[in-house]
Amino acid sequence: MTSAQRQQRFAVILAFGLVYFFWGSTYLAIDIAVEQIPPALMCGTRFTIAGAFMLAFCWLRGRNIRYDARQLAEMAVVGVLLLMGGNLTLSYAETHIASGLAALIVAAVPLWFLVLDSLLLGDHHISLRGKFGLALGIAGLVVLLWPDLSTTSSFGRVQLWASLSLLGGSFSWALGSVLAKKWKSPDVDPFSATAWQMIFAGMANLIFAAGLRDFSRAVWTARGIGAVTYLVVCGSWIGYTAYIWLLGHAPTSKVSTYAYVNPVVAVFLGWLVLHERVDGYILAGSAVVVASVVLVTSAQVTKKSVPEEMPTVETVGD
Repeated sequence: MTSAQRQQRFAVILAFGLVYFFWGSTYLAIDIAVEQIPPALMCGTRFTIAGAFMLAFCWLRGRNIRYDARQLAEMAVVGVLLLMGGNLTLSYAETHIASGLAALIVAAVPLWFLVLDSLLLGDHHISLRGKFGLALGIAGLVVLLWPDLSTTSSFGRVQLWASLSLLGGSFSWALGSVLAKKWKSPDVDPFSATAWQMIFAGMANLIFAAGLRDFSRAVWTARGIGAVTYLVVCGSWIGYTAYIWLLGHAPTSKVSTYAYVNPVVAVFLGWLVLHERVDGYILAGSAVVVASVVLVTSAQVTKKSVPEEMPTVETVGD
């Protein structure tokens, strides 16, 4: 292994670690933030601030922040799919269900990745073991939802619909991720592009919040502001930037494994800080999805269109 390959391997491992840990903790922060701040307003505030500061940082560092209309439109589409379709749905769902359970349901993301990666990119193939791991993850999802699927109470039905909405949000997130990879261009700086994506998503969320009259219903407490600040720094600046970088340096089927690791962190923090319920279904479902991530991450992924990138792919699965 050359020095460049070792550096690339270390960068990929570090980026995975940042996404795994910080995004796992953001489920708790979102749960706290939406206690008294409406979800759309919270997301709009979070992403507008994060994007504006990141774009200013890129400009001060001499990075390119000026793009043509087509490139900006692509950034807007990706940003809205990821941070409105995906993140806003999650924020609304967490007003009805526990943060740990929400994180476990988002484990359906890799299935969407597998389908969309094949349909829109058509360059990655995953082994039978990897597909079995994805199927196992879906089985774990059924176990997690079983209490809500079998309930007859109205409260349980509300929780069920909130849980199912996360599947739609997961699809939006996966679609945005695959399009970000499809539209990747060598003349686009990934960090300034990330900033633009957050700005566009923040503006869309704020417009949606204005339509819902969220501004008059928000209560800005120290607890809520602290949660939003954590989401800006750790969720947006660190976690989201690492995620976008990974999309350009690893197969999306591998990047999507964050959805299996984050729930472990989210369930633990939800139980520790918010005293969320952890019953037999959650323990069993967690065990299944953790087993599935072992299968998915250890499965070999081949790339037929750009074979020279195979060494990078191999290091991710180690």
